Order: sequence, then structure tokens, then C-alpha cells
Amino acid sequence: MSGQDVRRAQQTENFSSLQRFYMRTFETFLEMCALFKMNRDEDGSSPDDPTLNMELLYAVHDALKTLYRTIQKLIVRLLDQVITSLDAMTNRLYASDEVRAMFMLIQNPVFAAQSSYTIFAHLLRQMVNLPSTDHQLLVTWFKILEVEKLRMMVRHLQQFITIRQFPPADKSLPPLSKSRWWIPMATKTLALINAANNASNPPLLDYSEFYNSALDHVDLMQDYFNWQSPQRPGQFAYCQYPFILSIVAKRIILTKDSEQQMILTARRSLVAKVARHQAPQIDIFFLNIHIRRSHLVSDSLNEDLLSQIASKQKDLKKKLKVSFVGEPGLDMGGLTKEWFLLLIRQIFHPDYGMFVYHPNSRCYWFSTDQEGNLREYNLIGVLMGLAVYNSIILDLHFPSVCYRKLLSPPVVPPSDSTRVGVVKSPTMEDLAEIMPDVSRGLAELLAYEGNVEEDMCLTFQCAKCCVPQVSLEEYGQVKTYKLREEGENVTVTNESREEYVDLYLNWILNAAIYEQFRAFYLGFHSVCASNALIMLRPEEVEMLVCGSPTLDLNELRKVTEYDGYKADDVIIIDFWEVLQSLSDELKKKFLLFATGSDRVPVGGMGEMTFKITRVTNKPDNLPEAHTCFNQLVLPNYSTQEILRQKLIIAISNAEGFGLE
Repeated sequence: MSGQDVRRAQQTENFSSLQRFYMRTFETFLEMCALFKMNRDEDGSSPDDPTLNMELLYAVHDALKTLYRTIQKLIVRLLDQVITSLDAMTNRLYASDEVRAMFMLIQNPVFAAQSSYTIFAHLLRQMVNLPSTDHQLLVTWFKILEVEKLRMMVRHLQQFITIRQFPPADKSLPPLSKSRWWIPMATKTLALINAANNASNPPLLDYSEFYNSALDHVDLMQDYFNWQSPQRPGQFAYCQYPFILSIVAKRIILTKDSEQQMILTARRSLVAKVARHQAPQIDIFFLNIHIRRSHLVSDSLNEDLLSQIASKQKDLKKKLKVSFVGEPGLDMGGLTKEWFLLLIRQIFHPDYGMFVYHPNSRCYWFSTDQEGNLREYNLIGVLMGLAVYNSIILDLHFPSVCYRKLLSPPVVPPSDSTRVGVVKSPTMEDLAEIMPDVSRGLAELLAYEGNVEEDMCLTFQCAKCCVPQVSLEEYGQVKTYKLREEGENVTVTNESREEYVDLYLNWILNAAIYEQFRAFYLGFHSVCASNALIMLRPEEVEMLVCGSPTLDLNELRKVTEYDGYKADDVIIIDFWEVLQSLSDELKKKFLLFATGSDRVPVGGMGEMTFKITRVTNKPDNLPEAHTCFNQLVLPNYSTQEILRQKLIIAISNAEGFGLE
């Protein structure tokens, strides 16, 4: 069959020849394998290649998508017969032909139709029940598929899960009592495809393409408890397969888990007060921090707070409440946001010396000269954990390898002797995120065709001055580190250069900062001690900490509420036109002014709440903001130009002013 045959049938509306072809092709597993196998008599299989005529398989499936529904219905009936008769066929198939047939069938486009779901479910169950050796074959074979074919399979499975989870009102699906197993089978099949995707370098699909956003609306906490419950081993839960849960769903689980821990901790404090016959005060429900704005870092990192963290870690589970000494204002969230923003800005300043800024990569990395400040690194980890725990978005610029280290492992091991925060087998791509020029130099070393020993004169030691972008002011003097025993006396040769590069990568990303990062890791996990972290990818932790990188004002406009104004009022139209015309930097300043953070929350601006309120008796005032409620108070200015001037003045001078 060819594309020409399909076009001829469509033009003449005579599908008899195509019907005969498809009836023969999908009549039995034997016929399928005979048609598509490169060698129909092959017994067994290659682990890396299904040895199928993939070009023909793609052509047959692509043709199905363009044919009339009558042909598709015929295929569904045939597939029903072939799948239900598989058990009787098994003894007549060559070795690995069963898994080959399933590999071909799951790519069939007819499974996009809801009418095929009962048959699709039985195919998925048979695929899931294959032995592990066949699952390994499927994983390696999925890696060779064209990207669009893999994407189509993922979409079919996600749609199947969604429709079974939220069935249509017409009761066209079997009752849930008879088809509850559909979702586990589809999810487990999707797990095989996800494993293949993760094993590909680079991945064929972005990890977010495996998200099923419809699941944001199921009872996520019940699913999480089912996953955690030791009384129900083996019970299916989406949390077992976290790749399918969106970052929004994971944020919901982490936030609600944090809230429940906060409530539990506050309740224990109340019971303890009552047991001691003490009058409870509202402050026992909060982790209260009092800060002088002029001594922001010293007050935040003082010994009292360090001691509190060391001795009363349970208090970290309380809701954070910040007050600035000498300033009025009740913290309903806005002051906490401002405290985090200002504190992070100062801690990461080069003069503070704990983190080194690398301008070529525009990110920070841990200083190798700060072994003495481990308690402060621990506290900074606590602050980062508190931000996640209290749903505060931070303006941090760590490379992605930092978040991999934070999840290595995702739960703190019980033994203090177990190494934590160590990334396994660091790569030059990891180093390039921090020091791209050093990474390029190492790549050139590996690719050098001359005599490395004579031409480069390298030894197995690492000098700090050889790492570009590290200032002399920080290090003070040139220091060298042995990458191996007696490294200063061991020259790098063509044969040993790979060992040198591996040791160099490990030194920069692990060994040189091990104690600093360990303290940071333990601080973070002292707050975020939740099994929900097991479900997160490093990229998702970064998004929870730093928010979404996409600033889409159109999404914000869609969710905006108005108090005293209407969406079609002239000033509101002018406001959005002015906001859209601002530079990206000013747009971030507006977001900071109105919400207390210049970062977009997880899920994008469409997940935010935002209100514009009218004030009538202050036509000459600047706009005001109530950051605790994401509320902008906007006077009814007479012209767009006045609105522009007033808005820019307000958002450019927001720090410590209007952040109520």
C-alpha cells in the first residue's frame, strides 16, 4: 500500500482495496508481524531495534488518519478480534513477536477515538502484564520512534486517562465499577514511555508534555494519603507516577501538606500552653521575626535565630510572620514577601562573600573559601525552605545542578555519615551552566589532537586562579588543590586527560563546596521535610523556588477583578495599554509593586488573584498597592499620559513604601 493508493481511494470513494488490505493486515498478530518484520522468520529480537519496517508502519498508520470513519470502524472491530485472541496465538508466534505486535498496535491512531477505548484498555492491560524483559524492550524501542509519533501516543494515553477520570454525561463508557482498572493500566504504560524519554539524551519530549493538567482537579490530598498509607499497599495513586502530575498539582500537594503541618504544630503549641496553665496568645501560632531594616542581614542571621533553628526546629513549621522595627503594618503576607526580597538581594551581594557571581552565565555558585560560615549556609537553606513552605517566590539565580544536588537524596537519610548534596557523574554541561569558558577549555583539552603532556604542561592539581570569573579580592591569593594523591607531580597525558576532566568536574561541583552545600541542604530539608519532595524533578523544585519565567500580562488581565471600575472603562483600557508598553524591567517592577514579588507564581499569571480598586477623592495621588491582597488602588486620572507618569513614579520607588 502507498500514499497513491490512499489518494486514489479517496478520489473515487472506492475503499474496497484498502479494506481488503487492512482486513488482511490486522486479522491476526501473525499477519501483522509477517507484514512489518524486516525478516518474517526472525526468532527473537534486538534490544535496540524492533527490526520492523518502520517506514511502512508509519505509512499505514498515517493513511488511517486520513480515511473515512467507515474504514476506522472496521479497524476497531479487527483490533478487537486480534487483541482478544492473543492468548490463543502466543504459541504460534516467534519469540518477541508478541511484544513487537503490541509496540505496533499502541501506535495505531484509531485509539484517539473514544469508541475504541474498551479495546484500548485491554491492549494496555496485556502490555502492562508483559514480563519485565519485554518492558525493557519496549523502553528501548520507544526511543527510536519519531518525536511526533511518541507525542501522539502520549496524547492518546492522557486523553484516555482524562475521559475515564471525568466520564462524559452520556454514559458511553462502561460503569466505573467495571473499568476502574483502566487508569492504572494507562498510567503504567505511560510510565514506560516516560522511562524511554528520560533515557534519551536529549529527551525526545519535554517533561511537561507528560503532565495531565485535568488531574489538578481530582482530590490530590486523598491521592497523596493513599500513596503514603501503609495500610493500603499496592493501591493505585497518581502520586506513584509523579511525572503525570503538573507542577500546579504538586504545588497544591506541597502547600496543603505544609498547611496541615503548620496547623498541627500550632495546635501542639496551644495544648502545651494550656497544660502549663498559661494564657495562650496569638503569637504562638506564628514563627515571628522582628527585623530592623537598617540591619537586615545581621538581624536575620543573628545568633538568636540560629539558636532557635538549632533547638526549636518545630517552630519552623509555623506560619511565618515578619515585622520591621519602627514601622507600622500588619503582616498579611506583604511584609514577608518584602523581607525575603531584600534579604536575598543582600545575601547574594558579592561583598557578603558567601556566593560568587559568574557574569558569563549570570548565576551564583557557592564560594570555596567560606568553610567557616557553615551555620549561615544552613540558615540560608532554611530561608529557602521557608520560602517554599510559605509559598513565597524568590529571585534566585542558581544553576539547575544546584536543584539536582538538593534532591540528592530527596529525603534526608537517617545516618549523619551518609553523604548528601552530591551530584553523581557531573558533566561538562553542568559546569557550563556556571563557568562556560572553563567548560569549553576542558572540551578543547579532550579534543586536542597533539601531545597534551608536552604542549599543555598540566598536572593533577587545580589552582583557584585558573578558574575564570573568580575575583582575586575573594580569594586573596592563589591556592592549589590536589585532584589526586601527589597530583602536583603527576602530569596530564592523552591517556589520563579524561580522568583529569572527571576529577576537575567533581572538584568544582561537589568536593570543593561539599561542607557548604551540606549545610545548605540540611537547612532546606529541615523545613521542607515532606515526602512530597520525592515527587519533584530538579526543574520543578527550581520553579517552586523561583516561579515561572513567563511574564504574560494578557493572562493577568483575564483574571483581574475590578472594584469601582469596569473592564471597558477608558482608564482601565489606558492602564493595560500603558502596562503593555513598559519595558520588561518596569513590568517586573510593577509586579513587585502590586504583589510584593517580581516573580511569576507557579502556573503562570493566570493562577494569580489581582484586583484594581477605584479611589475618587485623590486624583493627584500616586497609585497605591496592598501587596497582601495583590490589590492596586488606582485614582481616576484624566489622561493616559498622567496615568503613565504616576504609575512609573510609583513602581520605581516602591521599596519600603506602599508595601502594606
